[in-house]
Amino acid sequence: MHLNPIKRRPSRRIYVGNVPIGDGAPIAVQSMTNTETTDVAATVKQIQAIANAGADLVRVSVPTMDAAEAFKFIKQQSPIPLVADIHFDYRIALKVAEYGVDCLRINPGNIGNEQRIRSVVDAARDRGIPIRIGVNGGSLEKDLQEKYGEPTPAALVESAMRHVDILDRLNFQDFKVSVKASDVFLAVESYRLLAKQIEQPLHLGITEAGGLRSGSVKSSIGLGMLLAEGIGDTLRISLAADPVEEVKVGFDILKSLRIRSRGINFIACPSCSRQEFDVIGTVNALEQRLEDITTPMDVSIIGCVVNGPGEALISHVGLAGAKNKSGFYLNGERQKDRLDNADLVDELEKRIRDQVKRLEAEQIPVKQA
Repeated sequence: MHLNPIKRRPSRRIYVGNVPIGDGAPIAVQSMTNTETTDVAATVKQIQAIANAGADLVRVSVPTMDAAEAFKFIKQQSPIPLVADIHFDYRIALKVAEYGVDCLRINPGNIGNEQRIRSVVDAARDRGIPIRIGVNGGSLEKDLQEKYGEPTPAALVESAMRHVDILDRLNFQDFKVSVKASDVFLAVESYRLLAKQIEQPLHLGITEAGGLRSGSVKSSIGLGMLLAEGIGDTLRISLAADPVEEVKVGFDILKSLRIRSRGINFIACPSCSRQEFDVIGTVNALEQRLEDITTPMDVSIIGCVVNGPGEALISHVGLAGAKNKSGFYLNGERQKDRLDNADLVDELEKRIRDQVKRLEAEQIPVKQA
């Protein structure tokens, strides 16, 4: 029987566009564009690719008023809610609010005097726009750097609470907070401390995590620790890679913790001398061919009969390797026909797609062992 003992941290519900955040809502997966925002066509194209990968939200950097004007047209064409990333210039925040932004990523204490802060908060309140406070271990305030000597969990949380206090003073509660760092333990402990001090949703991330492989590993460890403790309401995997890969890794983390499923969960053996077919080649080919599938389902591809039948019992589709022809299972039941090992990829793709249609039509659950 599959167990998911995770109890989510209670948090306040906010909405980014039509996406619910916090208070038990599905953990939202986010990415960020890396195109020039003033290049509307390129940015919209990338947003569409990110949305096609399953992202719930996209963050777009808006560093100038020219970028804010471009944002107007990007917003009109975006298929999913947009978060505008803004630093220092409160006028940019007011402009994108006017153009319908779904969330402002802006630290209130960094945009000027009380009057400027109030004008942005009032615009957000009037239009139902939430704010994300984003603290980063690499850009702490100078006085906090001097006070603590280096980024520490206490320093990150103190920085976050300065901005939270400003919003509290202005009676604005529709916000979420992140306290990111490139060091896994620094980020994890910062989030743990902050989770005890506020009721608002938390946006998770290991910032500047690295390339596709190393960044995925660091993010999986850090976010996995927090998510397993019930901490986190949205997440972004920050990779020096195609933003689409960030979305895929984000869903893989949620899927592995049985928090949220999207697409196929491949259960595959690492292969050994017992394998009766090319397990690695088969799985890699199927992953590429079936990326378009969004229906949650488990597919086990095991190269021999030692573990193959057992994994197949708890999968929607299962394959247990045998000489020349392998055993095939549907929803935990062994089928009479066997699949030719010489034509596994084509045949499995066809049968998996047929099973997807059946699951969507009948909403068949996975058999539990």
